[in-house]
Amino acid sequence: MATKPFAIVAGVGPGTGASIARKFAQAYSVVVLARNPDNFNPVVEEINSAGGQATGISADLADSNSVQAAFEKINQQYKDTPLAAAVFNSGGGFVRKPFLELTEEEFAGGYRSQGIGAFNFAQRTLPLLQKATDLQNPPTLIFTGATASVRGSANFAPFATGKFALRALAQSLAREFGPKGVHVAHVIIDGVIDIPRTKDWANEHPDGKLDPGAIADAYWHLHIQPRTTFGFELDLRPYVEKW
Repeated sequence: MATKPFAIVAGVGPGTGASIARKFAQAYSVVVLARNPDNFNPVVEEINSAGGQATGISADLADSNSVQAAFEKINQQYKDTPLAAAVFNSGGGFVRKPFLELTEEEFAGGYRSQGIGAFNFAQRTLPLLQKATDLQNPPTLIFTGATASVRGSANFAPFATGKFALRALAQSLAREFGPKGVHVAHVIIDGVIDIPRTKDWANEHPDGKLDPGAIADAYWHLHIQPRTTFGFELDLRPYVEKW
C-alpha cells in the first residue's frame, strides 16, 4: 500500500515517460501505465530498488474497458490516498504516410490514441485530482503534445488530427477545472527526443535532441506552480530546432 500521495504517468517507455516517472517518484508513489509491461517494468524495478514506490499496470487508454480495469486496481491500492498529479504521455497514433494512401483505420487511429485515450484518462483522473485540495502543490493534469498539435504537416494527417484533438481537450479542461483548483497544462514537444530508438538518428549537434530528463524537470516545474500563476502551455525544443 502507498504511504504518500501518488502520481499516475500514462504512456511509459524507456524515454520520456520513464524520466517523468523517476522525477515524480522523488516526491510521490507512482503508478505507470502502458500497453506492454516490458515498457514499464524496468523503471518500476529501478524506482523500487532505489527506495521509492512504483506500480506498473498494463492498460490501453483508447479502450474504455481496459481503462476501467486499470483504475479499479488503482482505486483498490490507493484508496483514501490523494492523487497529486497525472500525466498523459501517450505517443500512439503516429503514422507518416501520403494522405491518399491512408486507410480509414490508420486515420482513425490517431484520434483514438490521442483524443479518446486522453478523454478516458482525464475522466478517470480528474475526480481524484479534485479531491486533492490540501497538498503542498496544486493537483495537476499534464498532456504531452507535439509539433503536430499546432501544425498539420504533409503526410502526418492521422497524428496531427489526434494531437489537435488532444490540445483542444486540454484547453477545454483547463478552463473548466482551473477555477476548481486543478492545474491542467499542455506541453508541446517540438523536436526529436534523445531516447534509445533515436540514438542513431543523424544530428550534426551532439546536444541537438531533447533531453527526456530535462523534459521531466519542466513537467515538475508545471506541477509546483502556485494557483496564482498557472501556466497552460509550454513549448520545449532543442536550441537548434527550426520553428
